[in-house]
Order: sequence, then structure tokens, then C-alpha cells
Amino acid sequence: MRCGLLGEHLSHSYSPQIHGLLGDDSYALFEVEPLKLQDFLENGEFDGINVTIPYKKAVMPFCAELSEAAKAMGCVNTLLRRKDGSLFGDNTDLNGFLWLLERNGGICAGEKALVLGSGGASSTVQAVLRSFGANCVEVSRNGKVNYVNYKEHSDAVLLVNATPVGMYPNNGETLVDLGALPKLRCVLDLIYNPQRTRLLLDAEQRGIRAENGLSMLVAQAKRAREIWTGKRISDSFCDDILCKLSAQMRNIILIGMPGSGKSTVGQLLAQRLGRSFYDADAEIVKKVGPIPEFFEKYGEARFRQIETEVLSELGKKSGCVIATGGGCVTREENYLWLHQNGIIVRLNRSLELLPTDGRPISQSTSLQALFEKRDPLYTQFADLTVENVNIEQTVQTILEAIQ
Repeated sequence: MRCGLLGEHLSHSYSPQIHGLLGDDSYALFEVEPLKLQDFLENGEFDGINVTIPYKKAVMPFCAELSEAAKAMGCVNTLLRRKDGSLFGDNTDLNGFLWLLERNGGICAGEKALVLGSGGASSTVQAVLRSFGANCVEVSRNGKVNYVNYKEHSDAVLLVNATPVGMYPNNGETLVDLGALPKLRCVLDLIYNPQRTRLLLDAEQRGIRAENGLSMLVAQAKRAREIWTGKRISDSFCDDILCKLSAQMRNIILIGMPGSGKSTVGQLLAQRLGRSFYDADAEIVKKVGPIPEFFEKYGEARFRQIETEVLSELGKKSGCVIATGGGCVTREENYLWLHQNGIIVRLNRSLELLPTDGRPISQSTSLQALFEKRDPLYTQFADLTVENVNIEQTVQTILEAIQ
């Protein structure tokens, strides 16, 4: 079949990867200007199309028939070219959010859910929640319930972000304070880049179940393929695809004492995985010049500030290997920047093997004292700890652990 995605700007779409994992390696991206939309829909060579911003409503007049879901939602995200050439429009976002919701415990009749946003994504979420009998409260900037008085709904058990707030490249933004919602048992964010928005990070820190919107994207893609092919696809495929895609998107972050081998291991790891490699210290040098000279002139506090600025940008990337400086763990905010898209791997190495040349902190402080100070911080940051005795073995251990 000739299938693909229709939109205006599609360079960051993950749909080709998802449909490739579903068995379609020919899935294409169709970037179409608004003035050319009609010609594409009437004469374009496709059998099935996913539709994204800004055309979900614009394609509706060209459909000979709409599904009940598309009618209810007032928008279309899936088109099927039928044998007579006419278009059938459907909306599989409902299926996508339903799977995301059910993966996280669902919701019972009468329970309260807060939905952030008032656009099309919010309408989809609310339709699903109300089908379970949930008490659905829409929160928007200018609505009856807004980002100030939402705190009056402190009995909400579910929070869903259906806005783009916190999405790449505006990582770190959030609309609500979860501390004002003590009954929450689950937070869902339809954003999937970054993998952990600030909202999800906040939920994670509070011990609240949380998940991004990648599983929704996968599930709606699976349903679209079922519409195009007329063949049922097992839900187990969604789990498998979600696992693979999450791993592809996840950064591998290396932390550890100065001289523990982060750059060397990182370069080899990136080579083995076919990923881009970034060295945080090298990026700092690009900004301020040689680190020892900067340290001597401006001091450690200013250096750590620059380091955080660099890590905040590197942390926004996806699917990379990133080696950090040994002291990145001394600032708590760095954890959020690194954790949002990454698995954090600590490298351990015997102190007597650690070099000190060109390392201001290592030269001014005994390595034992430095280790004792930073050891608990590395432990707090790390998802995984690996002993770096042999570089080849270290890389292999990390690969086995993350796969």
C-alpha cells in the first residue's frame, strides 16, 4: 500500500519509524502547502494517509464518508482511499488515548479528571474519559476553570496535559503545581518529546504514576493501519514497538568522577549504536575557551552556571550519547535536564587510575575527598552503575543493560 503522513511541516515526525516497525518501510512524509491541499487529496497517489496539523479539519469537506468517531470529534486524522477513488475519514486518536489510559489504570465513573487545554486533543481526551462516566473538568487560560483556580479541584485523581506546554524546544515549562492536587494517582502528558516533560518529572518525584503520549501515537498508528489494510493487529505489537521506539529516542548519559573514562566509553558506545556523541566539556570549551583558564579567572560557581546552560541544551536532544563533566552532579537542576530524555549511567574507576592533568578540581582537592563528597550525588543521579575496568567490556555491559 502507498501510505504516509500529510501535514505542512513534518521533519520531526516519528510516524515513519512507527509504521516501519508495523511492517511498512515505504511510509512517506507529504509536506503540502495549504493552497495545494485540494489537488493532493483529489489527485495524490496514496491509499492511506495520516493527517496532522494543520489539516485535521481542512480535509473533512473532501471526505465522501466520515466515521462516527470523526463526526463526534469534528476532525479527521486518518484517510482511506476507497476503490472508487473517494475518501473515507476516521479519527484514531480516540483509540490511541484509550490505550494510554487503560495502560495506566483507567478511571471509574464519578471520579474527577482535570484536562489541560481546550483544543482538538483536549476534546479527544474528554470524549474518552466521559465514556467511562468520569467527571471531566477542562482547564484553560480563559475558561471557567483556569490555571489559577484549578486548585479548587483538589479531589482530582487524574491529570492529562493536552497542550503543547513543555514540548521541545520549550522544555522545562509547566502549567500547574501538582502539590495543589494531593489526590492524584496518575498524570498523563500527550507530549512525547521530551520523553519526560517537567510535568511528568514533577509527578515522578512525587511518586505519582506518569506516562507520556508516545504510546498514544503508537496505538493510533496501529489502528490506522488496520483501517487501511482491513487486517487486525495484535496489541502486543504496540508494546513491542513502544519499547523499541523509546529505546531509540532515549539518550545515554555518562556521569562519574573526572577521568573515569566517560568520553572514551561514550565515543565507542555511540559508534556501536550509530548515534551522535556529545562531550559536555567540549561544548563548554566552544562557549568559553579552555576550562582551566576560565576556572582560574571566573571561579567554580560561574563555571557551574555555564555547565548547566550547556547541559540544558544537550538534554533536549534525543537518541544521543552524552558524556558529562565530573561535577555536573553538584547542581540538582542538572538531573532534570539529563533525566528528561535519558538513562543516566555512572562509570566507576579506581581512584589511583584517575588522571588529574587539566582538571582544576582534581588538582586542588584530594581525589579521595572529592570522591567522598560526590559519591552520594552520583548514586542519586544514576539509573545504572558500571565498573570501568576494560573499555570494551564496559561498553558491552552498558549495551546489554539498556537493551
